[in-house]
Order: sequence, then structure tokens, then C-alpha cells
Amino acid sequence: MIYVDADACPVKAEIERVGTRHKLKMFVVSNGGIRPSQNPFVETVVVPDGPDIADMWIADRATIGDVVVTGDIPLAARCIENGALVIKHNGEALTSANIGNVLATRDLMTDMRAADPFRQGGGKPFSKADRARFLDGLERMVRKAAAG
Repeated sequence: MIYVDADACPVKAEIERVGTRHKLKMFVVSNGGIRPSQNPFVETVVVPDGPDIADMWIADRATIGDVVVTGDIPLAARCIENGALVIKHNGEALTSANIGNVLATRDLMTDMRAADPFRQGGGKPFSKADRARFLDGLERMVRKAAAG
């Protein structure tokens, strides 16, 4: 199965394309505002409003053989602990080997932003190269999950 942390996910169409090609059940999880897909492989899951409710729904279900698509690092860490494979929207695989460093970097950046209230801006815009890297990474990850 593929679990999608759908809030602010820029690659839902790509996930649906890869999941459909492999005939995988996909759960698109959010707390609303997402148009349901007509694809029979896609189930739209709307969870109640609240902090991290969608994350908890995914983390409670994703396990060995599943793929999780998220940019949420704490959610990724929980899913990796459960044995799921995790990929970020830009195609970067998160694994037990790199999740500790990614969590530490996230925490450091949070502290830096809190220390400088005038620091503005986010990351760079999502590019075609990011989309292509994601498609390639998701395809490889789905095959890896299927192989066991």
C-alpha cells in the first residue's frame, strides 16, 4: 500500500500514476480540502481537525511492505520504526540510516528560525527536476517494497 500525507503534497498525481501501474491501494490522508480521486485504487481519508491527526492515522497503519510519502520528518521516523519505506516529495528516501541526521537538522533549523524572528522565506520552489526525481524514487521504492 501507499500512504500519502496529502496536506501540501505536490506530487499526488505522480503517486496515483505509479500506484495504479502497480495496482496498489493508495490512502490519501488529510483533514479536508482535497478533491477525492475517481481512481478505484485511491481511498481518500479525511481525519478530524487537530494537530498531527493525519500523521497518527498513517503511522498507526503503515508497516513492512508499505510506502509512505511525506515531508513530515517526525512522521517519517515513526513509519521507518514500523518497517515502512519512506520517500519525501522531492524523491529523497528516508531510511533508518539517515533519519537521525534529518531529524537533527530539522530541529536545528527550527531553533534557528525561532532565534531570528525576522528570518523570512521558505525553501526553493518545487521544480520539474524535483518531480522527475520523485517519480524515479517512488518507482524504485515500490519495486523494493514488492520484493520484500
